Amino acid sequence: MFETLKNAFKSKEIRVKIWCTLALILVYRIGCYIPIPSLNASSVADTIGNAADFFGVLGAFTGGSLQNATLFALGILPFINSFIIMQLLTLVIPALDRMSKEGEEGRNKLTQITRIVAIVLAVIQAIGIVVTLRNAINPFFDFEVGQTPYLTMVMTIVILVAGSTMVMWLSERITEYGIGNGTSIIIFIGILATAGQTMAQSFNMVGENWVYIWNIIGFIIVVVAVLAFIVFMDGAERRITVQYSKQVKGNKMYGGQTTYIPIRVNGSGVMPIIFASSLLMLPQMIIQLFFSNTSAAVWYARYMGSNTPVYYILLALLILGFSYFYAQIQFNPEDVSKNIQQYGGFIPGIRAGKPTSDFLRKINNRITLFGAVFLMIIALIPTLLFAALAGQLTNGATVLPFANSFSATGLLIVVSVALELNKQLESQIMMKHYKGFLK
Repeated sequence: MFETLKNAFKSKEIRVKIWCTLALILVYRIGCYIPIPSLNASSVADTIGNAADFFGVLGAFTGGSLQNATLFALGILPFINSFIIMQLLTLVIPALDRMSKEGEEGRNKLTQITRIVAIVLAVIQAIGIVVTLRNAINPFFDFEVGQTPYLTMVMTIVILVAGSTMVMWLSERITEYGIGNGTSIIIFIGILATAGQTMAQSFNMVGENWVYIWNIIGFIIVVVAVLAFIVFMDGAERRITVQYSKQVKGNKMYGGQTTYIPIRVNGSGVMPIIFASSLLMLPQMIIQLFFSNTSAAVWYARYMGSNTPVYYILLALLILGFSYFYAQIQFNPEDVSKNIQQYGGFIPGIRAGKPTSDFLRKINNRITLFGAVFLMIIALIPTLLFAALAGQLTNGATVLPFANSFSATGLLIVVSVALELNKQLESQIMMKHYKGFLK
């Protein structure tokens, strides 16, 4: 990776993209420290600390912006949820499916609809957050209605939605002018920022009680093992040999080559985990934002909330389902079989046409199962180990905070984005070399 960065900075075009990406990231991080004047940051932090899972996940993905009551408190999550919703609706609504197949114009229309849905979701989340944090609101106007600061609440909602829209715009500018996917990079930066803060808090607690050092050492060992496992599985793939028969056209002979079709074990990346987590977060978000003091909230937190057996079972099943969902989107056996046959190719031992597509579908389903099991392991086992290492000691000491930001899902996102950025840089460097050769 360091060699790739060194070569990237030698190219002016790629160097400009890197600096543009860093500048946009800087703007995002500055927005994460601009306070909302109507919110009391200390009261918000106390409320979120006492609340449960949704706020913890939202805070981890936004780099602590929500806990600090800043402009980008909602972060990029409304856009991610909107993207997930549009992906699912495209499968069930024929008009959206046709739109997705209309080329660049259709994709632009889908992107615009996704933005509108993201703003609607941001409004809903902002209303829920303001209602939940109403005790932390400082009345901003002198002419509030009665004893309730409705005008201040409306102003806070507008600021939160505007901040989320700004983050969405920054992510699109990173994708357009920078390197890599802007949404992934913003999540990547948010997780790293939160992780750095919580690790600093953990080491400060070590100064108060040296017993914690063993928890942190065990935690570091688990993190390194998980990182190595993720990197190993990221490069794992099944290669299907394809032989192209020789063809004589005029005085020249074509074909006769042997190549392969690579099918990655974890071809869908981290998206099944993000999709599954987002769906499970949705009822928690609604309950915590609007029904936090009801018996239904207590029942849900006890039997179906995070860290319950039902939650982990549902998470595993949803990861399995979304893994197959993404596999069907990314790899179409019929299209691959037609392309192979069109160019005079065949898989040794398999007849062309439907037998080839059936063979590819069977292989893809098996590989997808292995990838889904890998994601289940990453999402469940290391997370439980992190929670155990960060758990309360037998002497009643304070819980270590790193489990709130360092999850296996977060590590998978960080590693996936880092590897993807490295591949993006390598491909752009290679393209630059090809352009120079053609000139």
